[in-house]
Amino acid sequence: MADLVYPPVIALAKTMFRALNMKITIEGAEHVPATGGAVIACNHISYLDFIFCGLGARPSRRLVRFMAKESIFRHRVGGPLMRGMHHIPVDRDAGLASYKAALAALQAGEVVGVFPEATISPSFMIKDMKSGAARLAAATGTPLVPMVLWGTQRFWTKGRPRDLGRRGVAVTIIAGEPLRPARRDNGEAVTAELRTRMSALLDRAQREYPQRPKGPGESWWLPAHLGGTAPAPDVYEPESM
Repeated sequence: MADLVYPPVIALAKTMFRALNMKITIEGAEHVPATGGAVIACNHISYLDFIFCGLGARPSRRLVRFMAKESIFRHRVGGPLMRGMHHIPVDRDAGLASYKAALAALQAGEVVGVFPEATISPSFMIKDMKSGAARLAAATGTPLVPMVLWGTQRFWTKGRPRDLGRRGVAVTIIAGEPLRPARRDNGEAVTAELRTRMSALLDRAQREYPQRPKGPGESWWLPAHLGGTAPAPDVYEPESM
């Protein structure tokens, strides 16, 4: 498919990264395959996560097609951009159509990005996850790449005012070794393993993060178990996509 919108959007994002003097670290980029279909499963801590998850695939020269809420595609500005970048709308009342669209993209050799937690985690820890990413990878025989982000919540997250002009923020992007589920594999079991791997990657990203809150007023973006004031993880009921 022709990509006339995606490259300029990436160029604009990189210009903004430089202007804000961001400290971006990408690890494990070799786990994103350079060719063929793949599913990237990423944690969700910010409204900007799709930008940085996509950045994690750029060393492999891949463009990620994200599954995103259908309402974004109706936005006056965001809608044309989302369609132009060939992202996949998800209507929760008609999920089968989006699932089939993602299957078709994978079978065409695209990389599909999924946020299996479905919503932003207010604790900044990995929530219980939907099984859609695992089922997509199993159905198409494509690798399932765990990826985590850390630092993006400092720009814009649920329940906090936007601070898109914040300068010098460090952002960590880590991709882990892919899972390779087969059709016969249990989707819930694969999802449990995926969650375990993502939790381990996120723990490393948090503990090795080069910046700390500058005072009590900034400790909101650090998890409670690391001394921050983010809410403790809630009890989430497992869901199926």
